[in-house]
Amino acid sequence: MASLAKDIDIRKFYDAIVSFEESEESQDYYYEVMDTPTGRKNKNGSDETVRDRILKAYGVLFCEDAGLEPGEKAGVQEVADTADRLYIGDAGYDPEHWYRMKYHFPVIDDDNYDRFAALVLADMNSGPLHEAALNDGETLVVGEADPLHMTPEQRKNQQVKSVSLPKEGAQ
Repeated sequence: MASLAKDIDIRKFYDAIVSFEESEESQDYYYEVMDTPTGRKNKNGSDETVRDRILKAYGVLFCEDAGLEPGEKAGVQEVADTADRLYIGDAGYDPEHWYRMKYHFPVIDDDNYDRFAALVLADMNSGPLHEAALNDGETLVVGEADPLHMTPEQRKNQQVKSVSLPKEGAQ
Protein backbone atom coordinates (compact mmCIF):
# COMPACT_ATOMS: atom_id res chain seq x y z
CA MET A 1 0.00 0.00 0.00
CA ALA A 2 1.18 3.50 -0.82
CA SER A 3 1.70 5.56 2.30
CA LEU A 4 1.36 8.87 0.47
CA ALA A 5 0.21 9.88 -2.98
CA LYS A 6 3.80 10.42 -4.16
CA ASP A 7 4.42 6.66 -3.75
CA ILE A 8 1.65 5.63 -6.19
CA ASP A 9 2.58 3.81 -9.40
CA ILE A 10 0.50 5.91 -11.80
CA ARG A 11 0.66 3.33 -14.62
CA LYS A 12 -0.60 0.58 -12.29
CA PHE A 13 -3.36 2.96 -11.20
CA TYR A 14 -4.32 3.62 -14.83
CA ASP A 15 -4.40 -0.14 -15.54
CA ALA A 16 -6.60 -0.71 -12.46
CA ILE A 17 -9.11 1.88 -13.69
CA VAL A 18 -9.25 0.36 -17.19
CA SER A 19 -9.77 -3.16 -15.83
CA PHE A 20 -12.03 -2.03 -12.96
CA GLU A 21 -15.13 -3.87 -14.22
CA GLU A 22 -13.30 -7.18 -14.81
CA SER A 23 -11.17 -7.53 -11.71
CA GLU A 24 -11.79 -7.37 -8.00
CA GLU A 25 -8.05 -6.78 -7.51
CA SER A 26 -8.28 -3.72 -9.76
CA GLN A 27 -11.24 -2.42 -7.80
CA ASP A 28 -9.39 -2.89 -4.51
CA TYR A 29 -6.30 -1.11 -5.83
CA TYR A 30 -8.39 1.72 -7.28
CA TYR A 31 -10.15 2.37 -3.97
CA GLU A 32 -6.89 2.03 -2.02
CA VAL A 33 -5.25 4.68 -4.20
CA MET A 34 -8.24 7.03 -4.20
CA ASP A 35 -8.33 6.98 -0.38
CA THR A 36 -4.58 7.58 -0.03
CA PRO A 37 -3.76 10.87 1.72
CA THR A 38 -1.73 13.42 -0.24
CA GLY A 39 -0.23 15.03 2.85
CA ARG A 40 -2.17 18.25 2.22
CA LYS A 41 -5.29 19.71 3.78
CA ASN A 42 -8.60 20.61 2.12
CA LYS A 43 -10.01 24.09 2.62
CA ASN A 44 -12.31 22.70 5.31
CA GLY A 45 -9.29 21.36 7.25
CA SER A 46 -9.81 17.66 6.45
CA ASP A 47 -6.97 15.56 5.08
CA GLU A 48 -6.83 15.69 1.29
CA THR A 49 -7.00 12.32 -0.49
CA VAL A 50 -6.03 11.37 -4.03
CA ARG A 51 -9.78 11.44 -4.86
CA ASP A 52 -9.99 15.07 -3.70
CA ARG A 53 -6.86 15.97 -5.66
CA ILE A 54 -8.13 14.33 -8.85
CA LEU A 55 -11.49 16.06 -8.65
CA LYS A 56 -9.75 19.39 -8.07
CA ALA A 57 -7.46 18.81 -11.07
CA TYR A 58 -10.40 17.77 -13.25
CA GLY A 59 -12.18 20.92 -12.10
CA VAL A 60 -9.22 23.01 -13.24
CA LEU A 61 -9.51 21.51 -16.73
CA PHE A 62 -13.11 22.71 -16.98
CA CYS A 63 -13.35 25.53 -14.42
CA GLU A 64 -14.58 28.07 -16.97
CA ASP A 65 -17.18 25.77 -18.52
CA ALA A 66 -18.38 24.37 -15.20
CA GLY A 67 -18.24 27.63 -13.26
CA LEU A 68 -15.81 26.21 -10.70
CA GLU A 69 -13.38 28.30 -8.70
CA PRO A 70 -9.71 27.22 -8.73
CA GLY A 71 -9.25 24.50 -6.10
CA GLU A 72 -12.93 23.56 -6.13
CA LYS A 73 -13.68 19.87 -6.73
CA ALA A 74 -15.62 18.78 -9.80
CA GLY A 75 -18.80 16.96 -8.84
CA VAL A 76 -21.02 14.49 -10.64
CA GLN A 77 -22.73 17.17 -12.72
CA GLU A 78 -19.51 18.88 -13.81
CA VAL A 79 -17.93 15.58 -14.88
CA ALA A 80 -21.11 14.40 -16.63
CA ASP A 81 -21.50 17.73 -18.45
CA THR A 82 -17.93 17.67 -19.78
CA ALA A 83 -17.36 13.94 -20.44
CA ASP A 84 -18.98 14.03 -23.89
CA ARG A 85 -16.74 16.87 -24.97
CA LEU A 86 -13.43 15.00 -24.70
CA TYR A 87 -11.99 13.41 -27.79
CA ILE A 88 -8.61 12.14 -28.85
CA GLY A 89 -6.87 13.83 -31.77
CA ASP A 90 -9.39 14.91 -34.36
CA ALA A 91 -13.09 15.43 -33.76
CA GLY A 92 -15.31 13.13 -35.72
CA TYR A 93 -17.93 10.47 -35.32
CA ASP A 94 -15.54 7.59 -34.75
CA PRO A 95 -16.42 6.27 -31.27
CA GLU A 96 -12.78 5.27 -30.75
CA HIS A 97 -11.90 8.97 -30.74
CA TRP A 98 -14.60 10.06 -28.29
CA TYR A 99 -12.97 9.46 -24.94
CA ARG A 100 -16.00 8.50 -22.86
CA MET A 101 -17.21 5.99 -25.44
CA LYS A 102 -13.75 4.54 -26.05
CA TYR A 103 -13.50 3.63 -22.36
CA HIS A 104 -17.11 2.40 -22.07
CA PHE A 105 -18.65 4.92 -19.72
CA PRO A 106 -22.20 4.92 -21.12
CA VAL A 107 -23.46 6.94 -18.14
CA ILE A 108 -21.57 9.20 -15.76
CA ASP A 109 -23.22 9.11 -12.33
CA ASP A 110 -22.54 9.06 -8.57
CA ASP A 111 -20.96 5.60 -8.85
CA ASN A 112 -18.33 6.40 -11.47
CA TYR A 113 -17.77 10.14 -11.96
CA ASP A 114 -14.60 10.11 -9.85
CA ARG A 115 -13.35 7.02 -11.69
CA PHE A 116 -13.86 8.77 -15.04
CA ALA A 117 -11.99 11.86 -13.80
CA ALA A 118 -9.20 9.60 -12.47
CA LEU A 119 -9.04 7.79 -15.82
CA VAL A 120 -8.63 11.05 -17.75
CA LEU A 121 -5.84 12.30 -15.48
CA ALA A 122 -4.05 8.94 -15.18
CA ASP A 123 -4.21 8.50 -18.96
CA MET A 124 -2.75 11.98 -19.49
CA ASN A 125 0.11 11.15 -17.10
CA SER A 126 1.00 7.55 -17.98
CA GLY A 127 -1.53 5.82 -20.23
CA PRO A 128 -1.81 5.45 -23.99
CA LEU A 129 -2.88 9.10 -24.25
CA HIS A 130 0.42 10.16 -22.68
CA GLU A 131 2.33 7.88 -25.07
CA ALA A 132 0.32 9.11 -28.07
CA ALA A 133 1.06 12.71 -27.16
CA LEU A 134 4.78 11.96 -26.96
CA ASN A 135 5.00 9.74 -30.05
CA ASP A 136 2.14 10.67 -32.40
CA GLY A 137 1.20 14.18 -31.37
CA GLU A 138 -2.37 13.09 -30.49
CA THR A 139 -3.80 14.85 -27.47
CA LEU A 140 -7.00 15.06 -25.50
CA VAL A 141 -9.13 17.82 -26.98
CA VAL A 142 -12.18 19.55 -25.53
CA GLY A 143 -14.78 19.94 -28.24
CA GLU A 144 -18.51 19.95 -28.67
CA ALA A 145 -20.54 17.00 -27.40
CA ASP A 146 -21.00 14.15 -29.86
CA PRO A 147 -24.78 13.81 -30.28
CA LEU A 148 -24.52 10.51 -32.16
CA HIS A 149 -23.16 8.78 -29.08
CA MET A 150 -25.25 10.49 -26.40
CA THR A 151 -28.04 8.68 -24.64
CA PRO A 152 -31.57 10.06 -25.18
CA GLU A 153 -31.51 11.42 -21.62
CA GLN A 154 -28.23 13.24 -22.27
CA ARG A 155 -29.57 14.76 -25.49
CA LYS A 156 -32.69 15.90 -23.65
CA ASN A 157 -30.68 17.46 -20.83
CA GLN A 158 -27.97 19.12 -22.90
CA GLN A 159 -27.75 22.87 -22.68
CA VAL A 160 -27.66 24.70 -25.97
CA LYS A 161 -26.69 28.34 -26.34
CA SER A 162 -27.65 30.27 -29.43
CA VAL A 163 -25.11 32.53 -31.03
CA SER A 164 -26.14 35.35 -33.32
CA LEU A 165 -23.76 36.95 -35.75
CA PRO A 166 -23.83 40.70 -36.25
CA LYS A 167 -25.68 41.83 -39.35
CA GLU A 168 -23.70 43.37 -42.17
CA GLY A 169 -22.14 46.65 -41.04
CA ALA A 170 -22.93 46.08 -37.32
CA GLN A 171 -20.21 45.43 -34.79
